Amino acid sequence: MTLISNAAASVDLTIRDISSGAAAGSTCSTELLDAPWDVDARDPGYGPGASMADAIPAAAPRQREIPEEYRSASAAELDRRIRAAKAELGDRAVVLGHFYQRDEVIQYADYVGDSFQLATAAKARTEAEAIIFCGVHFMAETADLLSSPEQSVILPNLAAGCSMADMADIDQVEECWEQLMEVYGGEAADGDGLLPVIPVTYMNSSAAIKGFVGRHGGIVCTSSNASAVLEWAFARGRRVLFFPDQHLGRNTAKAMGIPLERMPMWNPVGRWAAMTRRPCRTRRWCCGTASAPCTSASPPRRSRRPAPSIPGCA
Repeated sequence: MTLISNAAASVDLTIRDISSGAAAGSTCSTELLDAPWDVDARDPGYGPGASMADAIPAAAPRQREIPEEYRSASAAELDRRIRAAKAELGDRAVVLGHFYQRDEVIQYADYVGDSFQLATAAKARTEAEAIIFCGVHFMAETADLLSSPEQSVILPNLAAGCSMADMADIDQVEECWEQLMEVYGGEAADGDGLLPVIPVTYMNSSAAIKGFVGRHGGIVCTSSNASAVLEWAFARGRRVLFFPDQHLGRNTAKAMGIPLERMPMWNPVGRWAAMTRRPCRTRRWCCGTASAPCTSASPPRRSRRPAPSIPGCA
């Protein structure tokens, strides 16, 4: 997205230098420097720098207009007010900043990390009345799940969404699950004590999907423990339904020795191939959901009845 010529400078400062002509290089768009309130005033979207193929859900919340006193304040005035507020609130408020945030946000963060690290930090700050999560929607939801009823989790921009988390919504996952349970005869364990399917969701998913996984005996994974999580799942079930990141699921399963033909895709927006009537008794299958732009390795054939495309299974 951005070609950086000065590795010592931050991405944000480098983009500023490139845009002003102070540094050599190129950037995909000068809109990356726009103020948040300028971005929010446009049509709904994930903001500058997001993939043009990533369509923000119609139901995504929209931020209310930021008061003029903040929009017209200088950087120095905003800095003074933020630091004064932090000093007055003390341990009553904690600011969590994701690695992806700009420098002008990160400088006020009490903790900086990825989504898992920040969720852990939120859980540890039991004395904080307010947890200010400078990240995206699913991250704040996760912190809210881990916080106590007396704590409030604040997402500064309600429209800060994650296109990865939006690749599988709860309705799509439940529809996929219902079709799989119809195929495999329900959720009861077999004679070996193994469940027909274990759901696994990546950290980048909504609270609704994390709740679904918990209700059905599944688990949440991160990119660093995906392999261990799949081993855990296969010790408890015949198959794994992995979402929303098809690439994390497939690459991890491939590294574990599971061939690609045992990793079919379930496309929530397509019509599917009719499933064969031969039951699948093979131990390791890694099924997956995909977002609209994604396709399976081999395009599914058309059929009269929508069903998940699982070659060799019924």
